[in-house]
Amino acid sequence: MENLLDSIDRSLWHVDARLRTSYPGDRGTRQPVHTCYIPADTYHPGIPGEWGREATEVLDSFAGTADALASIINAPLELASEVLPLVRAKLAREPIEDLRLDFEDGFGSRSDDAENAAVEEASASLKAAIEEGEAPTFFGIRFKSFEEPTRRRGIQTFARFVGLMVTDGRLPEGFTVTLPKVTAVEQVEAMVAVCEHLENSGGLSRGALRFEIQVETPQSILSSDGTAAVARMIAVASGRCSGLHYGAYDYSAACGIAAEHQSMAHPVADHAKAVMQVAAAGTGVRLSDGASIIFPVGSDDEIRFGLRHHAQLVERSLHRGYYQGWDMHPAQLVTRYAVTFAFYRRSFAAAARRIAAYTGGPGAGASTDEPATARALAWFIIRGLQCGALSESEVEGATGLSGETLDSIAFERTNLH
Repeated sequence: MENLLDSIDRSLWHVDARLRTSYPGDRGTRQPVHTCYIPADTYHPGIPGEWGREATEVLDSFAGTADALASIINAPLELASEVLPLVRAKLAREPIEDLRLDFEDGFGSRSDDAENAAVEEASASLKAAIEEGEAPTFFGIRFKSFEEPTRRRGIQTFARFVGLMVTDGRLPEGFTVTLPKVTAVEQVEAMVAVCEHLENSGGLSRGALRFEIQVETPQSILSSDGTAAVARMIAVASGRCSGLHYGAYDYSAACGIAAEHQSMAHPVADHAKAVMQVAAAGTGVRLSDGASIIFPVGSDDEIRFGLRHHAQLVERSLHRGYYQGWDMHPAQLVTRYAVTFAFYRRSFAAAARRIAAYTGGPGAGASTDEPATARALAWFIIRGLQCGALSESEVEGATGLSGETLDSIAFERTNLH
């Protein structure tokens, strides 16, 4: 038997190695609940505060009571009562979790001189915000795609911005970049080559530059040979791909969907996001849903409609395992946080009971959850803590577990790792 076991081990060693390399699991660091995009030339250090104040005005006017908020997010009154002060505090403390300065669609096509000037001004403003403690926890840029018409300009902006952000051979913590409109695996390989060049020329450590792939073309989901291109993109990124961000409108338009019906909730969107989800599972690459361009603006009725519409989309994404999305307008912060907080608080008690039972904590009974489910329960609670939906005291009181213990459960390695 020992000879047989040794033989099987030898025959499968390469499978074991591939699993460890290709599916390392989540890094365990915080994932923002959203990414806010603004044209790069409009950025200044006070943007997060301005968005927070505008969002608070909308909250006060349209969801300032538990009754009003419950109606907007379709939640029980008691839950809305819990969420309302948390949203208000979040808008004052951290209105934007992740900010992307956009040199792509939001910036448009301008002269090289104009774009170079915008790079200089935006990078200087961002560095000032970091030094003054006014920058969001996460930030970065989106530059033009690697398609032929915009490739050179995009790389120049990427390189120039990174060069200006480097201090003493390091990039600021929380900095990332977004590669849009990817249509070929080779473009991701080219992006890796650019990152390696910038690291070598800028004195950065290897792997310092990571990037998000924006999935907004059918070619990034399915290659012409019928293979799942997005899975190959993750593989060729050599560990540099930090996220897959779905682009609802470009993708829907490319699939021939009429403008009126383009949405994150359209069946073509669900198909693309399901493929993205399977491709990213276990790789440590995180997922983000797209944006709603139905903003809460206009008449009172139009604002209420925009808030409810956005709330429904955020909740839909959360239920499907997409814990991040895009926000394009300050008023969307109201429903982003209200729905996200309600999502975690609604299920917290049941999750706490189950993880306590699994670990023999407060009120523990017989646990039927398997280790994989326990990891999911722990990670759910950790996400709630990270975004501000839950407090450390209530988590420890309900589970009997510290944050470190939850981390150890959430990121425990299985036999595959």
